[in-house]
Amino acid sequence: MKSHLFTGTGQVVRLLFRQHRLKILFWLTGIIGATLATALAYPEVYLTQEDILGFAVTMQNPAMVAMVGPAYPLEGYTIARILAAELLLFTAIAVAVMNILLVSSSTRLDEEEGRLEMIRALPVGRLAYLSASLLMMVTVNGAVFALTGSGLALLGHESMMTEGSFLYGAVLAATGLFFAGLTALSAQLAESSRGTKGLSLGLLILAYAVRAVGDVQSDTLSLLSPLGWTVRTNVFLENDWWPIGALVSGAALFALLAFYLNKKRDMSAGFLLARKGNDRASNFLKTFPGLVWRLERNSLIGWVVGIFLMSVASGSVLGDFETYFADMELFQQIIPGELDPTAIIDQFLALIIGILSIFAVAPVLSVVLSLVKEEQLQRTEHFYSRSVARNTVLGSYLGLGLVASVLMQAGIGLGLYLSASQVMEDSLSLQTFLEASFVYLPAVWVMLGLTVLLVGWIPRGAKWIWGYVLLAFLILYIGNLLDFPDWLNNLSPFHHIPQLPYGEMEWPPIWALSGIALGSSIIGFIGYNKRDIQG
Repeated sequence: MKSHLFTGTGQVVRLLFRQHRLKILFWLTGIIGATLATALAYPEVYLTQEDILGFAVTMQNPAMVAMVGPAYPLEGYTIARILAAELLLFTAIAVAVMNILLVSSSTRLDEEEGRLEMIRALPVGRLAYLSASLLMMVTVNGAVFALTGSGLALLGHESMMTEGSFLYGAVLAATGLFFAGLTALSAQLAESSRGTKGLSLGLLILAYAVRAVGDVQSDTLSLLSPLGWTVRTNVFLENDWWPIGALVSGAALFALLAFYLNKKRDMSAGFLLARKGNDRASNFLKTFPGLVWRLERNSLIGWVVGIFLMSVASGSVLGDFETYFADMELFQQIIPGELDPTAIIDQFLALIIGILSIFAVAPVLSVVLSLVKEEQLQRTEHFYSRSVARNTVLGSYLGLGLVASVLMQAGIGLGLYLSASQVMEDSLSLQTFLEASFVYLPAVWVMLGLTVLLVGWIPRGAKWIWGYVLLAFLILYIGNLLDFPDWLNNLSPFHHIPQLPYGEMEWPPIWALSGIALGSSIIGFIGYNKRDIQG
Protein backbone atom coordinates (compact mmCIF):
# COMPACT_ATOMS: atom_id res chain seq x y z
CA MET A 1 0.00 0.00 0.00
CA LYS A 2 1.24 3.49 -0.82
CA SER A 3 2.08 5.81 2.08
CA HIS A 4 -0.23 8.61 0.87
CA LEU A 5 -3.20 6.37 1.60
CA PHE A 6 -2.54 6.97 5.32
CA THR A 7 -1.90 10.71 5.17
CA GLY A 8 -3.44 12.53 8.14
CA THR A 9 -3.86 9.42 10.29
CA GLY A 10 -2.43 11.13 13.37
CA GLN A 11 -4.90 14.01 13.19
CA VAL A 12 -7.82 11.60 12.75
CA VAL A 13 -6.66 9.55 15.75
CA ARG A 14 -6.83 12.67 17.93
CA LEU A 15 -10.27 13.45 16.51
CA LEU A 16 -11.58 9.95 17.29
CA PHE A 17 -10.22 10.03 20.83
CA ARG A 18 -11.93 13.35 21.43
CA GLN A 19 -15.18 12.00 19.97
CA HIS A 20 -15.21 8.78 22.00
CA ARG A 21 -13.35 9.84 25.15
CA LEU A 22 -16.34 9.43 27.49
CA LYS A 23 -17.22 6.00 26.10
CA ILE A 24 -13.61 4.85 26.43
CA LEU A 25 -13.39 6.16 30.00
CA PHE A 26 -16.64 4.41 30.91
CA TRP A 27 -15.53 1.08 29.45
CA LEU A 28 -12.03 1.15 30.95
CA THR A 29 -13.31 2.16 34.38
CA GLY A 30 -15.96 -0.56 34.36
CA ILE A 31 -13.79 -3.40 33.09
CA ILE A 32 -10.60 -2.67 35.02
CA GLY A 33 -12.42 -1.51 38.14
CA ALA A 34 -14.59 -4.62 38.32
CA THR A 35 -11.57 -6.89 37.80
CA LEU A 36 -9.43 -5.28 40.50
CA ALA A 37 -12.33 -4.96 42.96
CA THR A 38 -13.14 -8.65 42.57
CA ALA A 39 -9.50 -9.66 42.95
CA LEU A 40 -9.26 -7.53 46.08
CA ALA A 41 -12.39 -9.11 47.58
CA TYR A 42 -11.57 -12.78 46.88
CA PRO A 43 -9.15 -13.27 49.82
CA GLU A 44 -12.00 -12.29 52.14
CA VAL A 45 -14.37 -14.76 50.46
CA TYR A 46 -12.17 -17.86 50.36
CA LEU A 47 -10.70 -17.86 53.85
CA THR A 48 -9.75 -21.52 54.23
CA GLN A 49 -8.41 -24.33 52.09
CA GLU A 50 -11.78 -26.04 52.44
CA ASP A 51 -13.45 -23.01 50.82
CA ILE A 52 -11.04 -23.17 47.91
CA LEU A 53 -11.49 -26.94 47.54
CA GLY A 54 -15.26 -26.55 47.48
CA PHE A 55 -14.94 -24.04 44.64
CA ALA A 56 -12.49 -26.33 42.83
CA VAL A 57 -14.89 -29.27 42.91
CA THR A 58 -17.72 -27.10 41.62
CA MET A 59 -15.62 -25.89 38.68
CA GLN A 60 -14.89 -29.46 37.54
CA ASN A 61 -18.46 -30.11 36.42
CA PRO A 62 -19.29 -29.91 32.69
CA ALA A 63 -21.85 -27.13 33.09
CA MET A 64 -19.27 -24.76 34.61
CA VAL A 65 -16.71 -25.83 32.01
CA ALA A 66 -19.20 -24.91 29.30
CA MET A 67 -19.89 -21.58 30.99
CA VAL A 68 -16.38 -20.35 31.83
CA GLY A 69 -13.88 -22.73 30.19
CA PRO A 70 -11.64 -25.66 31.20
CA ALA A 71 -11.01 -26.11 34.92
CA TYR A 72 -7.65 -26.06 36.66
CA PRO A 73 -6.40 -29.27 38.36
CA LEU A 74 -8.50 -30.07 41.42
CA GLU A 75 -5.68 -29.60 43.92
CA GLY A 76 -4.11 -26.63 42.14
CA TYR A 77 -6.50 -23.78 42.92
CA THR A 78 -5.33 -20.53 44.49
CA ILE A 79 -7.01 -17.14 44.88
CA ALA A 80 -5.45 -16.00 41.60
CA ARG A 81 -6.60 -19.10 39.73
CA ILE A 82 -10.11 -18.75 41.13
CA LEU A 83 -10.16 -15.22 39.73
CA ALA A 84 -9.03 -16.46 36.31
CA ALA A 85 -11.41 -19.43 36.32
CA GLU A 86 -14.48 -17.44 37.22
CA LEU A 87 -13.92 -14.00 35.68
CA LEU A 88 -11.46 -14.17 32.79
CA LEU A 89 -13.79 -15.35 30.01
CA PHE A 90 -16.68 -13.02 30.76
CA THR A 91 -14.30 -10.08 31.17
CA ALA A 92 -12.76 -10.94 27.80
CA ILE A 93 -16.26 -10.98 26.28
CA ALA A 94 -16.90 -7.53 27.76
CA VAL A 95 -13.66 -6.27 26.20
CA ALA A 96 -14.71 -7.82 22.87
CA VAL A 97 -18.08 -6.03 23.04
CA MET A 98 -16.29 -2.76 23.80
CA ASN A 99 -14.12 -3.19 20.72
CA ILE A 100 -17.07 -4.12 18.51
CA LEU A 101 -19.09 -1.08 19.54
CA LEU A 102 -16.22 1.40 19.33
CA VAL A 103 -14.92 0.17 15.96
CA SER A 104 -18.39 0.03 14.39
CA SER A 105 -19.10 3.53 15.71
CA SER A 106 -15.81 4.97 14.43
CA THR A 107 -16.07 3.34 11.00
CA ARG A 108 -19.49 2.51 9.59
CA LEU A 109 -21.52 4.84 11.82
CA ASP A 110 -19.29 7.82 11.00
CA GLU A 111 -19.60 6.88 7.34
CA GLU A 112 -23.41 6.68 7.61
CA GLU A 113 -23.73 10.00 9.37
CA GLY A 114 -21.54 11.89 6.91
CA ARG A 115 -18.52 12.57 9.13
CA LEU A 116 -16.24 10.43 6.99
CA GLU A 117 -17.22 12.36 3.88
CA MET A 118 -16.29 15.64 5.58
CA ILE A 119 -12.90 14.25 6.62
CA ARG A 120 -12.26 12.84 3.13
CA ALA A 121 -12.81 16.34 1.71
CA LEU A 122 -9.64 17.38 3.56
CA PRO A 123 -6.08 16.30 2.59
CA VAL A 124 -6.51 12.91 4.25
CA GLY A 125 -5.60 9.51 2.81
CA ARG A 126 -8.25 7.02 1.79
CA LEU A 127 -7.27 4.56 4.52
CA ALA A 128 -6.51 7.15 7.22
CA TYR A 129 -9.89 6.90 8.96
CA LEU A 130 -9.85 3.12 9.21
CA SER A 131 -6.22 3.05 10.33
CA ALA A 132 -6.98 5.75 12.92
CA SER A 133 -9.87 3.69 14.28
CA LEU A 134 -7.66 0.62 14.63
CA LEU A 135 -4.82 2.64 16.20
CA MET A 136 -7.30 4.00 18.71
CA MET A 137 -8.29 0.45 19.63
CA VAL A 138 -4.64 -0.63 19.88
CA THR A 139 -4.15 2.18 22.40
CA VAL A 140 -7.33 1.35 24.33
CA ASN A 141 -6.51 -2.37 24.50
CA GLY A 142 -2.94 -1.48 25.44
CA ALA A 143 -4.37 0.44 28.39
CA VAL A 144 -6.43 -2.62 29.36
CA PHE A 145 -3.25 -4.73 29.27
CA ALA A 146 -1.08 -2.31 31.22
CA LEU A 147 -3.60 -1.21 33.85
CA THR A 148 -5.05 -4.67 34.50
CA GLY A 149 -1.67 -6.39 34.61
CA SER A 150 0.01 -3.81 36.83
CA GLY A 151 -3.10 -3.50 39.01
CA LEU A 152 -3.24 -7.24 39.75
CA ALA A 153 0.51 -7.38 40.38
CA LEU A 154 0.39 -4.41 42.76
CA LEU A 155 -2.38 -5.96 44.86
CA GLY A 156 0.41 -7.88 46.54
CA HIS A 157 -1.33 -11.24 46.86
CA GLU A 158 1.21 -14.05 46.89
CA SER A 159 -0.61 -16.13 44.25
CA MET A 160 -0.85 -13.23 41.77
CA MET A 161 2.64 -13.42 40.31
CA THR A 162 3.86 -10.70 37.96
CA GLU A 163 3.93 -12.84 34.81
CA GLY A 164 0.47 -14.24 35.43
CA SER A 165 -0.93 -10.80 36.19
CA PHE A 166 0.35 -9.32 32.94
CA LEU A 167 -0.73 -12.42 31.00
CA TYR A 168 -4.24 -11.87 32.42
CA GLY A 169 -4.18 -8.34 31.03
CA ALA A 170 -2.69 -9.55 27.75
CA VAL A 171 -5.51 -12.08 27.30
CA LEU A 172 -8.10 -9.34 27.62
CA ALA A 173 -6.24 -6.99 25.26
CA ALA A 174 -5.55 -9.67 22.63
CA THR A 175 -9.16 -10.85 22.63
CA GLY A 176 -10.25 -7.25 22.23
CA LEU A 177 -7.86 -6.70 19.32
CA PHE A 178 -9.12 -9.84 17.59
CA PHE A 179 -12.70 -8.60 17.62
CA ALA A 180 -11.60 -5.08 16.72
CA GLY A 181 -10.05 -6.50 13.55
CA LEU A 182 -13.09 -8.67 12.95
CA THR A 183 -15.40 -5.64 13.28
CA ALA A 184 -13.23 -3.60 10.92
CA LEU A 185 -13.63 -6.36 8.35
CA SER A 186 -17.38 -6.59 9.02
CA ALA A 187 -17.62 -2.84 8.39
CA GLN A 188 -16.43 -3.44 4.83
CA LEU A 189 -18.86 -6.31 4.26
CA ALA A 190 -22.05 -4.84 5.74
CA GLU A 191 -23.85 -1.84 4.29
CA SER A 192 -24.73 -0.17 7.59
CA SER A 193 -23.52 0.28 11.16
CA ARG A 194 -26.45 -1.84 12.32
CA GLY A 195 -25.35 -4.63 10.02
CA THR A 196 -21.74 -4.27 11.17
CA LYS A 197 -22.64 -4.62 14.84
CA GLY A 198 -25.11 -7.42 14.12
CA LEU A 199 -22.55 -9.43 12.14
CA SER A 200 -19.76 -8.91 14.68
CA LEU A 201 -21.89 -9.62 17.75
CA GLY A 202 -23.38 -12.64 16.00
CA LEU A 203 -19.90 -14.04 15.40
CA LEU A 204 -19.04 -13.38 19.05
CA ILE A 205 -22.10 -15.37 20.15
CA LEU A 206 -21.19 -18.16 17.72
CA ALA A 207 -17.63 -18.19 19.08
CA TYR A 208 -18.97 -18.58 22.63
CA ALA A 209 -21.34 -21.40 21.63
CA VAL A 210 -18.63 -23.31 19.72
CA ARG A 211 -16.23 -22.92 22.64
CA ALA A 212 -18.86 -24.06 25.17
CA VAL A 213 -19.57 -27.29 23.32
CA GLY A 214 -15.92 -27.86 22.44
CA ASP A 215 -14.62 -27.40 25.99
CA VAL A 216 -16.92 -30.17 27.17
CA GLN A 217 -16.81 -32.57 24.23
CA SER A 218 -13.86 -31.83 21.91
CA ASP A 219 -10.76 -29.67 22.33
CA THR A 220 -10.38 -29.57 18.55
CA LEU A 221 -13.79 -27.96 18.18
CA SER A 222 -13.00 -25.45 20.93
CA LEU A 223 -9.81 -24.40 19.17
CA LEU A 224 -11.91 -23.31 16.18
CA SER A 225 -13.20 -20.47 18.38
CA PRO A 226 -11.07 -17.46 19.36
CA LEU A 227 -12.62 -17.66 22.82
CA GLY A 228 -11.28 -21.21 22.95
CA TRP A 229 -7.81 -19.68 22.68
CA THR A 230 -8.68 -17.12 25.37
CA VAL A 231 -9.36 -19.80 28.01
CA ARG A 232 -6.27 -21.86 27.17
CA THR A 233 -3.64 -19.52 28.51
CA ASN A 234 -3.59 -21.31 31.91
CA VAL A 235 -3.16 -17.97 33.66
CA PHE A 236 -1.36 -18.17 37.03
CA LEU A 237 -0.50 -21.85 36.38
CA GLU A 238 1.56 -22.62 33.27
CA ASN A 239 1.16 -19.11 31.77
CA ASP A 240 0.95 -20.15 28.12
CA TRP A 241 1.49 -17.15 25.81
CA TRP A 242 0.78 -18.86 22.48
CA PRO A 243 -2.95 -17.87 22.46
CA ILE A 244 -1.87 -14.22 22.67
CA GLY A 245 0.15 -14.62 19.49
CA ALA A 246 -2.73 -16.44 17.78
CA LEU A 247 -5.27 -13.74 18.71
CA VAL A 248 -3.00 -10.87 17.67
CA SER A 249 -2.16 -12.65 14.40
CA GLY A 250 -5.87 -13.09 13.70
CA ALA A 251 -6.45 -9.40 14.43
CA ALA A 252 -3.65 -8.42 12.04
CA LEU A 253 -5.04 -10.66 9.29
CA PHE A 254 -8.54 -9.19 9.64
CA ALA A 255 -7.08 -5.67 9.62
CA LEU A 256 -5.16 -6.32 6.39
CA LEU A 257 -8.29 -7.70 4.73
CA ALA A 258 -10.26 -4.68 5.97
CA PHE A 259 -7.69 -2.29 4.48
CA TYR A 260 -7.77 -4.12 1.16
CA LEU A 261 -11.57 -4.11 0.94
CA ASN A 262 -11.82 -0.51 2.17
CA LYS A 263 -9.54 0.56 -0.65
CA LYS A 264 -11.69 -1.26 -3.21
CA ARG A 265 -15.23 -0.35 -2.18
CA ASP A 266 -17.18 2.86 -2.71
CA MET A 267 -18.29 4.99 0.21
CA SER A 268 -21.59 3.81 1.77
CA ALA A 269 -21.32 0.51 -0.12
CA GLY A 270 -20.75 -2.96 1.26
CA PHE A 271 -19.64 -6.26 -0.24
CA LEU A 272 -22.64 -8.09 1.25
CA LEU A 273 -25.34 -6.57 -0.91
CA ALA A 274 -28.82 -6.19 0.48
CA ARG A 275 -31.48 -8.43 -1.00
CA LYS A 276 -33.57 -6.76 -3.67
CA GLY A 277 -36.96 -5.78 -2.27
CA ASN A 278 -40.42 -6.35 -3.68
CA ASP A 279 -41.76 -4.05 -6.36
CA ARG A 280 -44.71 -3.06 -4.17
CA ALA A 281 -44.93 -2.50 -0.44
CA SER A 282 -47.28 -4.73 1.53
CA ASN A 283 -50.17 -3.20 3.45
CA PHE A 284 -48.34 -3.92 6.71
CA LEU A 285 -45.18 -2.17 5.52
CA LYS A 286 -47.24 0.94 4.76
CA THR A 287 -48.04 1.25 8.47
CA PHE A 288 -45.53 2.71 10.92
CA PRO A 289 -45.20 -0.53 12.96
CA GLY A 290 -44.55 -2.30 9.66
CA LEU A 291 -41.76 0.16 8.83
CA VAL A 292 -40.14 -0.33 12.24
CA TRP A 293 -40.32 -4.11 11.84
CA ARG A 294 -38.73 -3.88 8.40
CA LEU A 295 -35.85 -1.77 9.72
CA GLU A 296 -35.15 -4.02 12.71
CA ARG A 297 -36.09 -7.39 11.23
CA ASN A 298 -32.69 -8.74 10.17
CA SER A 299 -31.00 -7.72 13.41
CA LEU A 300 -33.69 -9.32 15.57
CA ILE A 301 -33.73 -12.55 13.59
CA GLY A 302 -29.97 -12.80 13.96
CA TRP A 303 -30.19 -12.24 17.71
CA VAL A 304 -32.96 -14.81 18.17
CA VAL A 305 -30.88 -17.39 16.30
CA GLY A 306 -27.77 -16.49 18.32
CA ILE A 307 -29.51 -16.70 21.70
CA PHE A 308 -31.13 -19.99 20.64
CA LEU A 309 -27.72 -21.46 19.71
CA MET A 310 -26.20 -20.33 23.01
CA SER A 311 -29.08 -22.00 24.83
CA VAL A 312 -28.65 -25.21 22.87
CA ALA A 313 -24.94 -25.22 23.68
CA SER A 314 -25.65 -24.65 27.38
CA GLY A 315 -28.31 -27.36 27.53
CA SER A 316 -26.15 -29.91 25.72
CA VAL A 317 -23.85 -30.32 28.73
CA LEU A 318 -26.56 -30.95 31.31
CA GLY A 319 -26.42 -34.69 30.70
CA ASP A 320 -22.70 -34.80 31.59
CA PHE A 321 -23.50 -32.54 34.54
CA GLU A 322 -26.10 -35.00 35.82
CA THR A 323 -23.70 -37.94 35.58
CA TYR A 324 -20.88 -35.96 37.16
CA PHE A 325 -22.69 -35.08 40.35
CA ALA A 326 -24.34 -38.48 40.63
CA ASP A 327 -20.88 -40.07 40.92
CA MET A 328 -19.01 -37.29 42.72
CA GLU A 329 -17.99 -38.78 46.08
CA LEU A 330 -15.63 -35.93 46.90
CA PHE A 331 -18.44 -33.41 46.58
CA GLN A 332 -20.46 -35.50 49.05
CA GLN A 333 -17.61 -35.24 51.56
CA ILE A 334 -17.35 -31.46 51.26
CA ILE A 335 -21.10 -30.71 51.44
CA PRO A 336 -22.65 -32.30 54.54
CA GLY A 337 -25.97 -34.06 54.26
CA GLU A 338 -27.51 -35.99 51.44
CA LEU A 339 -26.39 -34.89 47.97
CA ASP A 340 -29.27 -34.07 45.64
CA PRO A 341 -27.91 -33.86 42.06
CA THR A 342 -31.30 -32.69 40.77
CA ALA A 343 -31.31 -29.67 43.08
CA ILE A 344 -27.74 -28.77 42.07
CA ILE A 345 -28.62 -29.04 38.38
CA ASP A 346 -31.68 -26.84 38.94
CA GLN A 347 -29.48 -24.24 40.66
CA PHE A 348 -27.05 -24.08 37.78
CA LEU A 349 -29.90 -24.06 35.29
CA ALA A 350 -31.40 -21.03 37.04
CA LEU A 351 -28.02 -19.28 36.84
CA ILE A 352 -27.63 -20.11 33.13
CA ILE A 353 -31.11 -18.82 32.31
CA GLY A 354 -30.44 -15.63 34.26
CA ILE A 355 -27.18 -14.94 32.40
CA LEU A 356 -28.75 -15.73 29.01
CA SER A 357 -31.66 -13.42 29.87
CA ILE A 358 -29.29 -10.52 30.53
CA PHE A 359 -27.58 -11.21 27.19
CA ALA A 360 -31.04 -11.17 25.57
CA VAL A 361 -31.66 -7.67 26.94
CA ALA A 362 -29.24 -6.21 24.36
CA PRO A 363 -31.39 -6.61 21.21
CA VAL A 364 -34.54 -5.59 23.10
CA LEU A 365 -33.06 -2.28 24.20
CA SER A 366 -31.40 -1.73 20.83
CA VAL A 367 -34.83 -1.59 19.18
CA VAL A 368 -35.92 1.43 21.25
CA LEU A 369 -32.48 3.07 21.13
CA SER A 370 -32.59 2.97 17.34
CA LEU A 371 -35.30 5.66 17.53
CA VAL A 372 -32.71 8.01 19.04
CA LYS A 373 -30.39 7.31 16.13
CA GLU A 374 -33.16 7.98 13.61
CA GLU A 375 -33.83 11.26 15.38
CA GLN A 376 -30.17 12.28 15.41
CA LEU A 377 -29.93 11.58 11.67
CA GLN A 378 -33.04 13.77 11.17
CA ARG A 379 -34.98 10.90 9.61
CA THR A 380 -37.89 11.38 12.00
CA GLU A 381 -38.65 14.64 10.21
CA HIS A 382 -39.79 12.66 7.18
CA PHE A 383 -42.72 11.02 8.94
CA TYR A 384 -43.48 13.83 11.40
CA SER A 385 -44.14 16.02 8.37
CA ARG A 386 -47.12 13.70 7.83
CA SER A 387 -50.06 12.97 10.10
CA VAL A 388 -48.19 10.60 12.43
CA ALA A 389 -48.65 10.87 16.19
CA ARG A 390 -45.64 10.71 18.49
CA ASN A 391 -47.35 8.01 20.55
CA THR A 392 -47.60 5.92 17.38
CA VAL A 393 -43.89 6.31 16.69
CA LEU A 394 -42.60 5.56 20.19
CA GLY A 395 -45.32 2.94 20.69
CA SER A 396 -44.22 1.07 17.56
CA TYR A 397 -40.64 0.83 18.81
CA LEU A 398 -41.77 -0.16 22.30
CA GLY A 399 -44.21 -2.72 20.88
CA LEU A 400 -41.49 -4.35 18.80
CA GLY A 401 -39.22 -4.35 21.85
CA LEU A 402 -41.88 -6.21 23.82
CA VAL A 403 -42.31 -8.74 21.02
CA ALA A 404 -38.53 -9.16 20.84
CA SER A 405 -38.32 -9.82 24.59
CA VAL A 406 -40.85 -12.64 24.31
CA LEU A 407 -39.04 -14.14 21.31
CA MET A 408 -35.68 -14.03 23.12
CA GLN A 409 -36.98 -15.74 26.25
CA ALA A 410 -38.81 -18.33 24.13
CA GLY A 411 -35.54 -19.02 22.32
CA ILE A 412 -33.77 -19.56 25.65
CA GLY A 413 -36.39 -21.97 26.99
CA LEU A 414 -36.80 -23.89 23.74
CA GLY A 415 -33.05 -24.16 23.09
CA LEU A 416 -32.34 -25.48 26.57
CA TYR A 417 -35.20 -27.98 26.37
CA LEU A 418 -34.30 -29.36 22.92
CA SER A 419 -30.70 -30.08 23.88
CA ALA A 420 -31.32 -31.14 27.48
CA SER A 421 -34.06 -33.58 26.46
CA GLN A 422 -31.56 -35.38 24.23
CA VAL A 423 -28.79 -35.77 26.83
CA MET A 424 -30.56 -36.12 30.20
CA GLU A 425 -32.20 -39.32 31.39
CA ASP A 426 -34.87 -37.42 33.30
CA SER A 427 -35.15 -34.04 31.60
CA LEU A 428 -37.47 -31.29 32.76
CA SER A 429 -40.56 -30.63 30.68
CA LEU A 430 -40.79 -27.97 27.99
CA GLN A 431 -43.29 -26.10 30.17
CA THR A 432 -40.78 -25.96 33.04
CA PHE A 433 -38.03 -24.57 30.79
CA LEU A 434 -40.38 -21.98 29.31
CA GLU A 435 -41.68 -20.93 32.73
CA ALA A 436 -38.11 -20.54 34.02
CA SER A 437 -37.31 -18.35 30.98
CA PHE A 438 -40.49 -16.28 30.79
CA VAL A 439 -40.33 -15.43 34.50
CA TYR A 440 -37.50 -13.02 33.60
CA LEU A 441 -39.74 -10.98 31.30
CA PRO A 442 -40.71 -8.41 33.99
CA ALA A 443 -37.00 -7.73 34.65
CA VAL A 444 -36.37 -7.27 30.94
CA TRP A 445 -39.41 -4.98 30.75
CA VAL A 446 -38.03 -2.82 33.57
CA MET A 447 -34.89 -2.29 31.48
CA LEU A 448 -37.08 -1.56 28.46
CA GLY A 449 -39.27 0.88 30.42
CA LEU A 450 -36.24 2.76 31.73
CA THR A 451 -34.92 3.01 28.18
CA VAL A 452 -38.23 4.51 27.03
CA LEU A 453 -38.04 6.95 29.93
CA LEU A 454 -34.54 8.07 28.88
CA VAL A 455 -35.55 8.34 25.22
CA GLY A 456 -38.52 10.46 26.25
CA TRP A 457 -36.69 12.87 28.53
CA ILE A 458 -32.89 12.58 28.02
CA PRO A 459 -32.30 11.12 24.53
CA ARG A 460 -28.61 12.01 24.53
CA GLY A 461 -28.13 10.02 27.72
CA ALA A 462 -30.20 7.02 26.64
CA LYS A 463 -27.16 4.86 25.90
CA TRP A 464 -26.10 5.02 29.53
CA ILE A 465 -28.71 2.29 30.09
CA TRP A 466 -25.94 -0.12 29.08
CA GLY A 467 -24.14 0.74 32.33
CA TYR A 468 -27.21 -0.41 34.22
CA VAL A 469 -27.25 -3.66 32.22
CA LEU A 470 -23.59 -4.25 33.14
CA LEU A 471 -24.38 -3.63 36.81
CA ALA A 472 -27.24 -6.14 36.65
CA PHE A 473 -24.90 -8.75 35.20
CA LEU A 474 -22.27 -8.21 37.90
CA ILE A 475 -24.90 -8.48 40.64
CA LEU A 476 -26.27 -11.72 39.17
CA TYR A 477 -22.90 -13.33 38.49
CA ILE A 478 -20.74 -12.33 41.48
CA GLY A 479 -23.10 -10.45 43.79
CA ASN A 480 -23.73 -13.36 46.16
CA LEU A 481 -20.11 -14.51 46.00
CA LEU A 482 -18.72 -11.11 47.01
CA ASP A 483 -21.57 -10.47 49.43
CA PHE A 484 -22.78 -7.24 47.85
CA PRO A 485 -24.89 -5.15 50.26
CA ASP A 486 -28.64 -5.60 49.98
CA TRP A 487 -29.21 -2.06 48.68
CA LEU A 488 -26.86 -2.74 45.77
CA ASN A 489 -28.40 -6.13 44.94
CA ASN A 490 -31.87 -4.59 45.04
CA LEU A 491 -30.91 -2.15 42.28
CA SER A 492 -31.03 -4.98 39.74
CA PRO A 493 -34.49 -6.13 38.62
CA PHE A 494 -33.01 -9.57 37.89
CA HIS A 495 -32.16 -9.97 41.58
CA HIS A 496 -35.88 -10.07 42.45
CA ILE A 497 -36.85 -12.78 39.95
CA PRO A 498 -37.76 -16.21 41.41
CA GLN A 499 -35.00 -18.70 40.61
CA LEU A 500 -37.01 -21.29 38.71
CA PRO A 501 -36.86 -24.26 38.47
CA TYR A 502 -34.84 -24.38 41.72
CA GLY A 503 -36.93 -21.97 43.79
CA GLU A 504 -40.61 -21.39 44.30
CA MET A 505 -42.72 -19.02 42.22
CA GLU A 506 -43.34 -15.67 43.95
CA TRP A 507 -45.86 -13.30 42.38
CA PRO A 508 -45.41 -10.05 44.37
CA PRO A 509 -42.01 -9.17 42.83
CA ILE A 510 -43.37 -10.05 39.38
CA TRP A 511 -46.26 -7.61 39.75
CA ALA A 512 -44.00 -4.96 41.31
CA LEU A 513 -41.47 -5.14 38.46
CA SER A 514 -44.26 -5.08 35.88
CA GLY A 515 -45.67 -1.97 37.56
CA ILE A 516 -42.25 -0.26 37.50
CA ALA A 517 -41.89 -1.10 33.81
CA LEU A 518 -45.35 0.27 33.02
CA GLY A 519 -44.83 3.42 35.06
CA SER A 520 -41.44 4.12 33.48
CA SER A 521 -42.90 3.69 30.01
CA ILE A 522 -45.79 6.07 30.71
CA ILE A 523 -43.41 8.73 32.04
CA GLY A 524 -41.26 8.22 28.94
CA PHE A 525 -44.23 8.73 26.63
CA ILE A 526 -45.14 11.94 28.47
CA GLY A 527 -41.62 13.26 28.01
CA TYR A 528 -41.46 12.28 24.35
CA ASN A 529 -44.69 14.18 23.65
CA LYS A 530 -43.44 17.29 25.47
CA ARG A 531 -39.84 17.65 24.31
CA ASP A 532 -38.45 19.03 21.08
CA ILE A 533 -37.31 16.62 18.39
CA GLN A 534 -33.53 16.96 18.13
CA GLY A 535 -31.41 16.61 15.02
